[in-house]
Amino acid sequence: MRKMINMINIYPIPTSCPYCSSSVVFTSNAAIYGKEYGNGRCYKCTSCDAYVGVHTGTDIPLGRLANRELRELKKKCHALFDPIWKLNQNIKREQAYGRLANVLGIPHAECHFGWFDKEMLHKALEILQQPSWHKGISWR
Repeated sequence: MRKMINMINIYPIPTSCPYCSSSVVFTSNAAIYGKEYGNGRCYKCTSCDAYVGVHTGTDIPLGRLANRELRELKKKCHALFDPIWKLNQNIKREQAYGRLANVLGIPHAECHFGWFDKEMLHKALEILQQPSWHKGISWR
C-alpha cells in the first residue's frame, strides 16, 4: 500500500510504541473512535492509547505516534496557529508554517505539529501565544 503522493513529506512508519515499547498495528480507526472517521485508517499501539492517523489513500503516518498528552499539545498549537492563516487574507498556510519554522530555527520541511515531540510543541506554544509572532518574519 506504500504509495508516493506528491507534496506529502513522509514520516517513518511506527513499529513500536515510544511510550510503552509495545508493537504498533495498522488498523481501522474504529478501534479508537468506535466507528470509522475520515479515511478510516491509523497506526495504533497494541497496549496504550498512542495512535496516529494516515494521509488519505496511503499508509503514510500524519506524524509521530501520540499519547493523550501529545495530542492535547497539538490541539492547543492548532487552535492558535490555524486562525492566523484561515482568517487572515494576507498570509497563506505555507507562509505561516514557514514563519513558524524560521522562529523555531528548523527547516521548513520539518515544521509539522504532527512531527513535533513534546519539547518542540511547548516551544511552538510559547511562540504562538505571542499575538504577532507571524508578523515581520520571512517565510522563505
